[in-house]
Amino acid sequence: MVKLKVGNKIPQFELYNQFGKMFSINSVIGKKNLVIYFYPKDDTPGCTKEACSFRDQFEVFEETDAIIIGISKQSVKSHEAFAKKHRLNYTLLSDTRNRVRKLFGVPTNLFGLLPGRVTYIINKKGVIISMFSSQTDAEKHVSEALRILQELS
Repeated sequence: MVKLKVGNKIPQFELYNQFGKMFSINSVIGKKNLVIYFYPKDDTPGCTKEACSFRDQFEVFEETDAIIIGISKQSVKSHEAFAKKHRLNYTLLSDTRNRVRKLFGVPTNLFGLLPGRVTYIINKKGVIISMFSSQTDAEKHVSEALRILQELS
C-alpha cells in the first residue's frame, strides 16, 4: 500500500455519494481546494463530532474556496441517513471496499481493527499541501484544515 505524502498528487477516483450519484474527483480538481477526510464510521461519537464540526464551519471553508468531502466504508444508505440526521451540508462518499482508503494509504489503528482518521488538504492542482492524522482528536481535523487553507488564501 502506497502512503501519500505532502507534495503528492492525489489519485483519480470515483465513488457514490450519499444521494447514490457517482462522484468523480476529476469534477472538482482544478476548480476548488479540497478537504478530504477519511473517518471510521457513520454515527459514532467521534465521527459525529468531526462531521458536525465540518458542517458548522462550512461557510468558512467556502471563503477559502474549498469543498469538504468525507469518506468512509459505510453504504450510500448509511451515509444518507447520517447526513440527514445531522444536517450535513457537504459530500459523503461510500468506499465500501476501502479502495480509495488504500489508494491514499490511510492506516488502520488499534491493532488494525479501526479504520484511521486522516484529513488531507489539497490545492486546486490536486497536490496534497497538508495532512493531519489523529484518531482521538476528531474536531482538531477541522481547525487544522481551516488554518492551512486560511494561510493559503
